[in-house]
Amino acid sequence: MPNAVVRPTTDRTREALFSILQSYVGRAKVLDLFAGAGSLGMEALSRGAQSCDFIEANRICAKVINENLAGLGLRTGSVIKSDAMSFVRHCHGKYDLVFAAPPYFKTPGDRDFVTELLQDKKLPTILENDGIVVMEVDANHHPVVPSPWEQLDRRRYGSCVIIFIRKNNEAS
Repeated sequence: MPNAVVRPTTDRTREALFSILQSYVGRAKVLDLFAGAGSLGMEALSRGAQSCDFIEANRICAKVINENLAGLGLRTGSVIKSDAMSFVRHCHGKYDLVFAAPPYFKTPGDRDFVTELLQDKKLPTILENDGIVVMEVDANHHPVVPSPWEQLDRRRYGSCVIIFIRKNNEAS
């Protein structure tokens, strides 16, 4: 996979992330938006998640995810070839855990997928009431977390930051 297409979450960041989420992942229904190589969703499945939908627009990446799922025997993973934003807008499912590692917003003029997701009125409706959204952003990007979201934590790992958010059910 070309580096320009995929920016996999580093092993160190993934290990730290799943250490934080360890008690939460088991039996979770997971959504891996902007799946790329699918490493976050596959890690969740290997740690006991009930299922994972991998959303990836790039056909080569989607094919690789399918091959890796088959090779690892992860039968509850499903690859959906779709634009992540479009998938969210048309989704009728419910998820316990949503990973979003979109292309980084680095310079003015770049599309800011994180802000778009946070402002999308549909995203909260596909998240279970006790669900968590985990977003990976460039360390220099500081998106505003608007209502109905509540930021639970923010951790820096080198050049990236992981933001943990959930619906603020009291604000609804």
